[in-house]
Amino acid sequence: MTEHAAPHTFANGYVFGVPLGNMGWFASLLMGVASGFMAFFAATLCAIVFILIYNSFAHNPIDFALSYRRVGLPIGIVIMVLALTTLGTLWFRRILRRN
Repeated sequence: MTEHAAPHTFANGYVFGVPLGNMGWFASLLMGVASGFMAFFAATLCAIVFILIYNSFAHNPIDFALSYRRVGLPIGIVIMVLALTTLGTLWFRRILRRN
């Protein structure tokens, strides 16, 4: 492979081969919401496993609904806002560079 044919995995504007600086507004919106959903599900899974282990040893069990309300939802919202802010800023900078 020549130098130009190698994939851009760690170049400026690329994360794991995805060109984050070249996405449009819809792709940025989709990626930001998808990252929020992934963070929600991952945090909820970890919280459910923790509550399961805690409830097996504790005399005062914790309700599993707390894993969604107190752990998964706040983490999902924070990650989604951060991702949308970052991707929106990249998109806005690209639009300003064009003009």
